[in-house]
Amino acid sequence: MRSSYLLAALFTALAASTSPALSADCDITVGLVMELTGPAGEYGQAGAKSVEMAFRDINEAGGVGGCNVVADTRDSQSQGNVAVDQATQLVNIKKVPVIIGGIISSVSIPILTSVTAPAGVVQVSPASSSPTLTALGRDGKTNGVFFRTITSDALQGTAAAKYAIDQGLKKIAIINVNNDFGVNMVREFKTAYEKLGGTITTTTPYNEKQSSYASEASAAMAGEPDALYLVSTPVDGATIARAWISGGGKQTFLLNDGMNSKDFIESVGAQYLENAYGTSSGTSPTASTEYFNANYEAFSGGIAPSAPAADRSYDAGAIVGLAIAKAGKSDAAAIKTAMREVVAEGGTPIHAGKQEFVKALALIKDGKPVKYEGVIGPVSFDQYGDITGPFRLWKITNGEVTTVGELSAEEVGKLKDGS
Repeated sequence: MRSSYLLAALFTALAASTSPALSADCDITVGLVMELTGPAGEYGQAGAKSVEMAFRDINEAGGVGGCNVVADTRDSQSQGNVAVDQATQLVNIKKVPVIIGGIISSVSIPILTSVTAPAGVVQVSPASSSPTLTALGRDGKTNGVFFRTITSDALQGTAAAKYAIDQGLKKIAIINVNNDFGVNMVREFKTAYEKLGGTITTTTPYNEKQSSYASEASAAMAGEPDALYLVSTPVDGATIARAWISGGGKQTFLLNDGMNSKDFIESVGAQYLENAYGTSSGTSPTASTEYFNANYEAFSGGIAPSAPAADRSYDAGAIVGLAIAKAGKSDAAAIKTAMREVVAEGGTPIHAGKQEFVKALALIKDGKPVKYEGVIGPVSFDQYGDITGPFRLWKITNGEVTTVGELSAEEVGKLKDGS
């Protein structure tokens, strides 16, 4: 199976990446808690390789004061309790100043509330999009340590609603994973979709890792919907989609960002997905995008640069590496401050790759400001560690995910605000 091969390759490469060019006591260790296995394993495998690539580029550019930034990577198994245990070890035993992860919100949230926020350790999620993370910051429960390189589902749900209506999907059923991510996505979608004139026939939450979803698919067919909005992950999502199709459900789908997956398409069958539409947190292409798209697949051992979480995980690793360089030491409080500084307006634009990082590290050493413009585009963090950006609109055609349009952050904001 492709995911098993990638996982084996990932562990081999990660083991190799921990062999420092300099003495081990000079290394600066960053914790990675990624979903390498479980329902979100495809995301975590791509994300871990992306962070590793960013760290390689920074180290080959000279590292932080001549020291390497290295990853201590742990598998959350796509489970919050496992993630908390791994993050606790990284913070209490390894004394890491930063944790990158998780990928999914149901992993990132317990890490934040149980480990990083109480300890004052910086946490950066490449792909956790739950609005709950913003609410925790607004309520003063994050100690300001949380950042993410993906837009909130408060906006993605709105973008998905507009895209559905524009495709003529006026009557839709929903099957969603019953966790913080799925519940929030559905809530935001429902508000916007009904405001735009759409009708939701049924909403059916499901629990993960079931062997069969026939009963959920059957329940969702009530009311003769035009399409199924499937808010899921590739493994469970494929099982649900097959159950929907075999039960006679209409072969028209609206999909969330994580379903942009070759494994999902191959498991369901491309012939059944010719009317499958989806939304993802988009990009504003830069020189970093070109660099990443040209180099990632070879570096990762065959993972496509379009894999869910891949692009924004590179940016998470790059921003963390530059922030450590800006801080000048392995100190969480200093790194937290530097996270915003290395993407702030007014700095010299810096892009991905060794040569660009050589320039960045020299500027930082001279006390000059830099602005990293990433694979997903130029971003900055607001007071809650959130970013804003466009949304990619895509469709599955002949087994391939193709971009068909974009909704700007301004358009989505207007829809959400009702203006």
